Amino acid sequence: MTEPPIVIEHREHVWYLLVQASQLEHMIMCQYLFAEFSLKADGLTEEQQAAVDRWRQELHGIAVQEMLHLALVANLMSAIGAAPTFGRPNFPQSCGAFPPSIQLRLLPFGEAALAHFLYLERPEGMKRHDAAEFISCAPPPEPIAAGEIFPRAQEFATVGHLYRGIKDGLTALVAKYGEEQVFCGSPQAQATPELFRWPEMVAVTDLASACAAIDEIIEQGEGAQGAWQDAHYGRFLKIWEEYHALRAADPAFEPAHPALGAFTRQPFDVGEPQPLIGDPRTLALAELCNLAYEAILWLLTRFFTHTDESEEELDVLISAAITTMAAVLRPLGTELCRRPAGPAHPGRTAGPAFEMYYLMDNVVPWREAAWTVLIERLRQIAERCASHAATDPVIAAASEQVTAVADALDAARAKAASGITAPGGSA
Repeated sequence: MTEPPIVIEHREHVWYLLVQASQLEHMIMCQYLFAEFSLKADGLTEEQQAAVDRWRQELHGIAVQEMLHLALVANLMSAIGAAPTFGRPNFPQSCGAFPPSIQLRLLPFGEAALAHFLYLERPEGMKRHDAAEFISCAPPPEPIAAGEIFPRAQEFATVGHLYRGIKDGLTALVAKYGEEQVFCGSPQAQATPELFRWPEMVAVTDLASACAAIDEIIEQGEGAQGAWQDAHYGRFLKIWEEYHALRAADPAFEPAHPALGAFTRQPFDVGEPQPLIGDPRTLALAELCNLAYEAILWLLTRFFTHTDESEEELDVLISAAITTMAAVLRPLGTELCRRPAGPAHPGRTAGPAFEMYYLMDNVVPWREAAWTVLIERLRQIAERCASHAATDPVIAAASEQVTAVADALDAARAKAASGITAPGGSA
């Protein structure tokens, strides 16, 4: 398959494409998490359950790497003077935020989800069909003509194609304007391997490090130079083969709950009506799940757009985001996939829709105000969890974790205010 070249003539073209890359990595990660949460933990044969447990670990590992990709894109944006963003459109996305060849929807683990994941992760140039649920509904955008000053959507059929276009564009801009001009962002704004606790994390300060960050994304997703066996594409292909072997042995094998990406209310940016949760107890759990997700995004936003935080405070922010994801969002989302969606959806369970309630932007740049807002929101989530904790052990455990996260941020804020740790980490 031949894909049209991506045109980059100035910084805003790169900026626009990096925003799209950020939203795409974010939404792909949510799709993988949804499929992971939907997998069953009982009711299967020993062989089937062992396979499902392997798939759960694989999906979780791939989703975590998508989080790394999102962080690498944030570093690329900071490096060229753009503010990293964790906002995105709501699901589903058919023909709007991305080219019509890229469509996104929350699906429980199964035939359709695996076909869709393989399609998204396929190496550039490989022909593969998306799942039947995804039908192209619009022609591709017209190529950008020479001299166009305003950035706009461009066609890319694969994730690898998008990133190679960004890499080529950055190379051309450096040749045109010079490295110092293109990479004008502060090195202090970069997430480092030490701060982000990821050896694969690349701090982007020049063209070489930008290319290294992009290569990391491409290699983990589709594989380097055709070696896709250990990349996301190859890992999904192995799951696909195991899944079909188990289905051939037992046609009744259903590894996942019939989860539905149901909303608590109609999303503000999706035209067609979306499924809504009708069961009151499920609705309360879904609201808490969405609040935890929102808190993670705010914590990451502050981490990647920090101002005068010390390294100790940055460590508190990233620890808070990781804890909230692992100890709050994951158990709540998993439980949600086991709860009934409501009378309007017989036989279906709910699932986290990862709702965006509004156009998310950054909080104010001043540290004290930003931390006050973060702590206040975490306290609200903890209080809301506590109101349901007596009747729901999953929510009770989440309440304790959110409270601990809020306490950690509060302690770090108090320490900074007392002058024990000054901005930059000096005593």
